[in-house]
Amino acid sequence: MNFNVKFLSFYLSLFLTTPCLAGADLSSYTAPSDMKNLHIDELSSGDSSSEFIIFVRNEVKSHFHKEHTELIYVLEGEGLFLLDDTKQIIKPGDFIRVNKGVVHSVKVTSKIPLKVLSIQTPKFIGKDRYFVE
Repeated sequence: MNFNVKFLSFYLSLFLTTPCLAGADLSSYTAPSDMKNLHIDELSSGDSSSEFIIFVRNEVKSHFHKEHTELIYVLEGEGLFLLDDTKQIIKPGDFIRVNKGVVHSVKVTSKIPLKVLSIQTPKFIGKDRYFVE
């Protein structure tokens, strides 16, 4: 097991045992039937991090975060993920670490929306997203 998977397992074990998420069932989160492209459910937030379930029907355009690292764990669906200059197919069970300043995007390739657990550190309030051409 590589370092990133060990780190994610440790982080998720802490995350899923916090009082605000006791008994949280991530499989119970579903995309709204009228979702156009993107739907975000905030799971939890504190000073050190924010956790979200994100659904993507089509794509998330290229962007980066100046102040945040994003940890992404794929729950459902598949897509073509761009991380800087590297493209890779992502599928359930995949873990991606996006360091601050790194350009990333995704194009969904499955018939169902992509569903991911996104952990932003530090706390994310939606203002640290810079789109690029």
